[in-house]
Amino acid sequence: MTFAEYTQLVKTIDHHMELYYNEDTPEISDFEYDALMRQLKSAEKEHPEWVTPDSPSQKVGGRATGAAEGKIKHNVPMLSIEDVFTLEDVTAWTDKVRAVHPDAVFSVETKVDGLSLTLRMRGGENGKMQLYMAETRGTGFQGDDVLANAQEIPDIQKELDLPYKYLELRGEVYMTHAAFDAYNAAQEAAGKPISATPRNLAAGTLRLLNPALTRERGLSMFVFNVQDGPQELMQSHCAALDALEAAGVTCVYHKRCETDAEILHTIREIGELRAELPYDIDGAVVKIDQIAYRKDFPAGAKYSAGHIAYKYPPEERTVTMDEIEVAVGRTGKLTFTGIFHDSETGKPARLCGTSVSRATLHNQDYINEYKVGIGGQYRLYKSGEIIPKLNGCVKEPEHIFTAPTTCPVCGEALIREEDTADIRCVNPACRAQLSRTISYFASVNCMNIVGLGETLVDALVEQGYLTSYADIYKLKNHRDQLVEAGIIGKEKNTDKVLKAIENSKNNSPVRLVAALGIRNVGVSTARALMAQFASVQALAAASIEELTAIQDIGETTAACIYDFFRHESNEKILQELTADGVNMQMPQNKDATQKLSGKTFVITGTLPTLGRKEAQELILNNGGKCTGSVSKKTDYLVAGEAAGSKLTKAQELGITVLDEAALLAMINGGNE
Repeated sequence: MTFAEYTQLVKTIDHHMELYYNEDTPEISDFEYDALMRQLKSAEKEHPEWVTPDSPSQKVGGRATGAAEGKIKHNVPMLSIEDVFTLEDVTAWTDKVRAVHPDAVFSVETKVDGLSLTLRMRGGENGKMQLYMAETRGTGFQGDDVLANAQEIPDIQKELDLPYKYLELRGEVYMTHAAFDAYNAAQEAAGKPISATPRNLAAGTLRLLNPALTRERGLSMFVFNVQDGPQELMQSHCAALDALEAAGVTCVYHKRCETDAEILHTIREIGELRAELPYDIDGAVVKIDQIAYRKDFPAGAKYSAGHIAYKYPPEERTVTMDEIEVAVGRTGKLTFTGIFHDSETGKPARLCGTSVSRATLHNQDYINEYKVGIGGQYRLYKSGEIIPKLNGCVKEPEHIFTAPTTCPVCGEALIREEDTADIRCVNPACRAQLSRTISYFASVNCMNIVGLGETLVDALVEQGYLTSYADIYKLKNHRDQLVEAGIIGKEKNTDKVLKAIENSKNNSPVRLVAALGIRNVGVSTARALMAQFASVQALAAASIEELTAIQDIGETTAACIYDFFRHESNEKILQELTADGVNMQMPQNKDATQKLSGKTFVITGTLPTLGRKEAQELILNNGGKCTGSVSKKTDYLVAGEAAGSKLTKAQELGITVLDEAALLAMINGGNE
């Protein structure tokens, strides 16, 4: 690994740490995150000179937000536990411990997937201990006091009948499957967003300044460590947890083990129970039971001493396929969804803390590969512990499912795209994709009809005002009805949108061709096409041979254009657009030349007199091509002030760099 690659890896991990620890919105799974961390540690082992105190391997991921009752400096740092991924790693670690302390014994316990919290208690006048502080992990050295929220968690005792002056306990706040499912069901019923995982919801709830929400959502907590306290609780870890349980504290499942055989058996035992537990776990923690021994095994600035966490591989369940749902996406692509039940329980499969009864089946090739059909049985897992996926066929069905040959929405014949597994409905009037095609037609890079956004288009389609993008230009005929119904708004708003529609008739045909939604034809391809044809009608009449003769128009794109204009519904739409006065004619540009033909330009920075769009138009009017990023295919970079990284990349690739004056000289003086 190069230093540049290492630096990028650090940035990537920092990004995911921020999302996981502070935003509660992870983009990747724990499994994928652990893989990135292993890659980082391997690089740092090979290049120790690269390691800084700010490396993800040296710091805890959270930060104190100050959003709760105030920032708290931890009395005992709240660090992470170092992960291992094989049972051999576990025994290697226990061997290392016994090499120093032959009499060492261990505690094996569940690693609950939640948010760490430290509770501070002190002796009161009534001879009992009172809870007075509850700290989130934050940076590991400083967190937030969330006492008001913590007091709403039933597992957290506000008072303990113990004779100690001071006690500091660390545990994990989590959400049970039942509480999580109830929350999401209520959100769905109210039409509100649901939460992705119990861990995210528990963490977000605990950080809110709203104890009532904490109480309503039903958080729970297990204590898993005595951070500080009387000597009798700071000798044997298991004995301390047992004593706390006797006093009414809810403690994590733990088992005292003396031999490696006992340790590995308990790890496997916990793993087998994962699917049956009413809460999520993501591993098993192995701790040295003799607390005094732990200090002899420091694990760096990020990890607490005397512990390791064995991470289990992703869960799998066997499911039986009940139904295969076919739908048409907004792009016309057919989507396939498998609907199933857990073969053992008859209920939705329980994986990584959520109930799963549906999974994407991608395409017909995927369906054939996995032999998917009604009655078949399949292994199911969560890719990255997030996306449910099939992982092989256990029992084949009588018949493998076959995709329909006609669109289930509009009845048009479906096509399978060449060299892909995608099956599509290419009817632009298909109701399933109508909102998308019309919204795209009106978008800023196409006909630029200000105010006609996706939400409004959806409403107009739903009310029957729009059945194709040609109907946009007939909306003025329904002006009074639209005002009365308030679909667009009151008179002023409605007239504003109708005026924008009317103004769009004068757009260049380049915008119109881009807006039609022809496959493989975007703005740049539309510009190349209309540089060769005097009108949209002339383009529509072109043969495949004429189209492929245009630079950058290949056979596939030419076929898409040819087929589009020969589809009966598209012919009708074009006629309607023409009748409604939409501009089809290209202007005669007397200043246009081919001086820059075959040359690709990128523009960056601030030019002295030309705006970026002006410079692009100048290049295009003289036969050149503009792109947004520098590559080996770039011929020239036109650079102004504050050119930035594009200039650096162009210099690295040996691309000719021009200023504004040199560009104008090329156009006014010739090709070079």
